[in-house]
Amino acid sequence: MRKLVLFLHASLDGFVEGPSGEMDIGWISYDADLEKHAREILSTAETVIWGRGTYQMMHSYWPSVPSNPSASKHELNHAEWIEKTAKIVFSTTLEKVEWNNSRLVKEDVEEEIKNLKQQPGKDMVILGSPRLAHYLMQLDLVDEYKITVSPVLIGSGLPLFQGLKEKINLKLIENKTFDSGALGLVYQTVR
Repeated sequence: MRKLVLFLHASLDGFVEGPSGEMDIGWISYDADLEKHAREILSTAETVIWGRGTYQMMHSYWPSVPSNPSASKHELNHAEWIEKTAKIVFSTTLEKVEWNNSRLVKEDVEEEIKNLKQQPGKDMVILGSPRLAHYLMQLDLVDEYKITVSPVLIGSGLPLFQGLKEKINLKLIENKTFDSGALGLVYQTVR
């Protein structure tokens, strides 16, 4: 059975976006250590799960990276990975998705995730998409939480956890400290 993994960056005070919205993530302590950490996490996944906003933001950027002469090696490698990876977009407002290997799901989110978990293969990763992640957490569908915590307090924004109605027990299975002072935390859902 495949796992549904949430991979998000958070501030120490628990926000995944700053007060200006989804593009307000410049506070993330992203460096070579976190690039390596992200590569390790994504190497275990073959499917990306996104909501509308993250899909549109990613689609507006990553397909252009291979032709960008100033793109870093990390950006080129990630662009190659994301191009070939299956992308499932959950949205009730989009009419279509046009990126390579993308599929749109407009309804029955819970049933779709449960069916995807039963298929053979590597993990599925919610890459960003905190609002969709909140919904999937409320349905207790997230199997692992892979959170990097940046050493910064941003004061307000979109919280990492929101709208939970019931307790979800977690077990810490890995933690790392990066040179930047960021933490890499991996929690497994205990059911």
